[in-house]
Amino acid sequence: MARGAAFLGSKVAILGGAMSWVSERHLVAAISDAGGFGVIACGAMTTALLDREIAETRARTDRPFGVNLITMHPDLLALIEVCGRHRVGHVVLAGGLPPKGSLDAIKATGAKVICFAPALALARKLIRSGVDALVIEGMEAGGHIGPVSTGVLAQEMLPEIAEQVPVFVAGGIGRGEAIAGYLEMGAAGVQLGTRFVCASESIAHANFKRAFIRASARDAVASVQLDPRLPVIPVRALRNAGNERFTAKQREVAGRLDEAGVALAEAQLEIEHYWAGALRRAVIDGDVEHGSVMAGQSVGMVRQEEPAAAIVAELVTQAAAALGRRGGAAA
Repeated sequence: MARGAAFLGSKVAILGGAMSWVSERHLVAAISDAGGFGVIACGAMTTALLDREIAETRARTDRPFGVNLITMHPDLLALIEVCGRHRVGHVVLAGGLPPKGSLDAIKATGAKVICFAPALALARKLIRSGVDALVIEGMEAGGHIGPVSTGVLAQEMLPEIAEQVPVFVAGGIGRGEAIAGYLEMGAAGVQLGTRFVCASESIAHANFKRAFIRASARDAVASVQLDPRLPVIPVRALRNAGNERFTAKQREVAGRLDEAGVALAEAQLEIEHYWAGALRRAVIDGDVEHGSVMAGQSVGMVRQEEPAAAIVAELVTQAAAALGRRGGAAA
């Protein structure tokens, strides 16, 4: 973890997962102050909103933090420029391969680039492209997910790439013992989102937090794709009426595709906009029945609302104890 912490400039290499509407100034600053590495979820923010969010976060902490940008954002280069003006040290690109020119634009600001790699071939391609670090995230995670579990990705990818760049493992991590295991496999650190949703500093609605505290791992289910023409990325969220609404939304959009009432690209974007609105209804408005309560399978390990510092401290203590036990056994 020393390698990951040195790369991030944090005390411990625990990144806060970038969760839209949740990972904003209050939680990001709290995670960084706790010794971890907070990451602002830019999502669909405008340049003006991101500019204000970075400034407000910096006003709350003097510790390093990063910004997560979505590769499909139409103003990606302008958002990178905003990060550069604020001298953000680390930019995380999520949502697909970095568009042409984006890596160079980030590096020109002096920032480090972190990208998501859901497969070994893509990881190698990104490393050749010059990324500074990678996140490998398994399907146990909340929000948009890939098809492979965290454990399998770690086994396949860490032995091949961990010596080339710092690699952070994400998806389904809820305790320090799991962190210890991935560190032993070669990871430089980890990323957690679900565990931080119920941090005291999180602005998520009380209903949203209660849903997390009451949920078990089995309640966090992945959405189903109904039409192959709509290659929507599956989303993991707590089971509720909102999941059924998404199924109905897919049927509606597919029907308009059949009638040539909407172009394919427009249809796909409409699906993504559905998720953005549904997530806001749950996180901000507290409608946990009809909104999208995005959560990873580690939600069953979220048992109470507590400060971010307590969460980080518990994870570090558990990881250190696990590594200590293994060291003693080896001796």
